[in-house]
Amino acid sequence: MAITGPSRSHGETRLRLDSNQLLARLRLATGLVLFFYVLTHNLNHALGLVSLDAMEWGRRPFLAFWRFEPVETIFMLSALIHFLLGSRALYKRRSLWMPFWEGAQIVLGLAIPPLLMLHFLGTVVAHYQLGIDDAYEETVLALVSSPNLVAVQTAAVLVTWIHGCIGLTYWLRLKAWFPAARPALFTAALLIPTLSLLGFAEAGREVMRLAATPGWFAAMAERRHLPGSEAVVTLYHWLNVGLIGYAIVLAALLLLRFYRGWRIRALAVRVVYPDGTTVRIQPGTTILEASRIGGVPHAAVCGGRGRCSTCRVRILAGDATLPPPSAEELRVLARVGAAPGTRLACQAKPEGYVKVVPLLPPTASPRQTQAQPDFHSGKEQEVAVLFADLRDFTRFSERRLPYDVVFLLNRYFRAMGEAVLASGGHLDKFIGDGVMALFGVGGKPELAAAQAVDAARRMAQNLAEMNMGFAEELTVPLRIGIGIHFGPAIVGEMGYGDTQTLTAVGDTVNIASRLETATKELGCQLVLSHTVARAARIGEGIGTEHEIEVRGRTKPLHVIAIKDATALTVV
Repeated sequence: MAITGPSRSHGETRLRLDSNQLLARLRLATGLVLFFYVLTHNLNHALGLVSLDAMEWGRRPFLAFWRFEPVETIFMLSALIHFLLGSRALYKRRSLWMPFWEGAQIVLGLAIPPLLMLHFLGTVVAHYQLGIDDAYEETVLALVSSPNLVAVQTAAVLVTWIHGCIGLTYWLRLKAWFPAARPALFTAALLIPTLSLLGFAEAGREVMRLAATPGWFAAMAERRHLPGSEAVVTLYHWLNVGLIGYAIVLAALLLLRFYRGWRIRALAVRVVYPDGTTVRIQPGTTILEASRIGGVPHAAVCGGRGRCSTCRVRILAGDATLPPPSAEELRVLARVGAAPGTRLACQAKPEGYVKVVPLLPPTASPRQTQAQPDFHSGKEQEVAVLFADLRDFTRFSERRLPYDVVFLLNRYFRAMGEAVLASGGHLDKFIGDGVMALFGVGGKPELAAAQAVDAARRMAQNLAEMNMGFAEELTVPLRIGIGIHFGPAIVGEMGYGDTQTLTAVGDTVNIASRLETATKELGCQLVLSHTVARAARIGEGIGTEHEIEVRGRTKPLHVIAIKDATALTVV
């Protein structure tokens, strides 16, 4: 399915979308700089658990690095750019409906400037403008002298840390190594702010003890060149100006959003989903935002940042209303082997009617962001299909306690599953007391039949071993019927929600199921089609040949019935 832009040139659209990609990477880079600053600052605070002198000792390398002019310039620019890019992202959102953690990251990010403003004025600005040597003893004393400032300091530590951790999680969760490292990272994320606050509290107690010593405060004030009351009034004046200015910026941002929405409300376009749900959105709104506005569950592991591909949709109609994908979107789609007509919902912004179907369940995991073979999206290929079923198990289970039935079935499923996997097959599903397995999926079709025959042999052997192990509990040995056919089938991930799995459909699957049923009629353990026997090079003299009727086929099917599958040999 070709995806073309309705009015703008491909070059113009690609340039615009690539600039968005560049800004997203710049936002990530500046966020990492700020997070590293917060990390080192919290570690410095944690030294308060040792002593106030230890905090002061840690402060020297901390300031030597962060007040080194090139580093300080990068830090200041990072703070400004990160704030501006965050404000831009908030303004460009067509909807404020979003998952909890995305909303929490935005709210916490907006809370950071007012929480840190006094601390910034009292340290960095006071240092450069008033010549104050901002050491820990006077800073901690100033904070612990007021319960309100203690609350603000505590909130600042938690808000900055949680905001940064959310952003890091959205970025790192796409890395293949993240699941293994997650417990350690989560432990560190809990410990670092906890140790920081405990270090600050312990330093506060030490400073209060020192302040109670006669002459200590006067000596410290002279040593640190503390400002007089006029300087303090000036700092609080700057604080009020800064808070008012920040409130004006936020109000202007919200008013601009409201004005934009009012201007384009009449231009609403429709996004339609498979169940008939229709969501009306403003131009410039992404399909992912449309899903959130309409309450349609939609996966987005990376938070809609165009990195993970879990929000991908298939365009059923209206593809011409979508601007062409950027090079970055195409790269992400290619990584997962997406079929033609697939778009990232977080990047596609329809300018007219569009009908879509989300391709992954809302509970999609980071695993599904990794490259997937092309057959996962649906492909016709030659496979061997195996069906196996226990004989007379219903009658057997009627004379057993439920616990015994479940225990025995689980042992049976384990034995059959191990046989399939050992032969290189894909365990499709368990159906009641039956098993369906595929061979040759994503591999070499020429080996599929031999693998399926080998799996049948292993299944028969494993069942025989089960019967020996449960001889005292079983009045009659367990029996199994197996049918195998080889041919073309449609293979892909099918189902809904958490039940979506890799499976196959088609005539080959139906025939394999019919062959499994034929084991009852022919009184044998295994029935193979001639196609399987030839492809697997079954040795001569094994089994008897028959013709059976298969519903939907005009001619009978030639098969080989094998009494005992453990006697199989593959040339």
